[in-house]
Amino acid sequence: MTDTQADRIDFTIMYATHRAFRRDLQRLAAAAESGRGRAPQALAGWDNFSGQLHHHHSVEDAALWPQVEAKIAGRPEAQQLMKDMEAEHAELGPRIDAVDAALHTTGADLAARIEDLYQVMDDHFRHEEDSALPLIQEVLTRAEWKKFGLANARKLGLKGVATYIPWVLDGSTPAQEREFLGAFPPPVRAANKLFWQRSYARKGLWRS
Repeated sequence: MTDTQADRIDFTIMYATHRAFRRDLQRLAAAAESGRGRAPQALAGWDNFSGQLHHHHSVEDAALWPQVEAKIAGRPEAQQLMKDMEAEHAELGPRIDAVDAALHTTGADLAARIEDLYQVMDDHFRHEEDSALPLIQEVLTRAEWKKFGLANARKLGLKGVATYIPWVLDGSTPAQEREFLGAFPPPVRAANKLFWQRSYARKGLWRS
């Protein structure tokens, strides 16, 4: 595949989403350290985080990795990378359950469970960013990447998109906000500015 600038896939949304996941677990860790880990707004933030992470990985498993696997016949290292991605997703499930149980059980070692989840999640994201995204850039077309994006949007639905976009932007710098929103068409940016940001803000996720 030729690798001209016009052909290159833009991973802005993926990197921004990973940043939002890291941010939320850092917020949960800070809340736990201050004794607010089980406060209603921290629990609401956690519920949103865990739902977003489940969606993110399930749509990758269903609509992204199969497209890559179809392009890497005869490439054992690339095939192993795809197996690693799926295995790393599976590793997160029990750790999410462990944090969730600690949040709803007094006396559990909440901070340690959050740290364990963060390390496994961060290691996975780094592996994906360093190895899987370059492979995707090599073997998928922009149209195929767009197919994954459309599957993501369909699975979220309008209500899900209306939460996802302001959630990713929560706490972003102006430059990060411009870059992320620039990956979406003008009607989406307008809807976020006029409606979705205010609706998300009213939820008060992570507020003390």
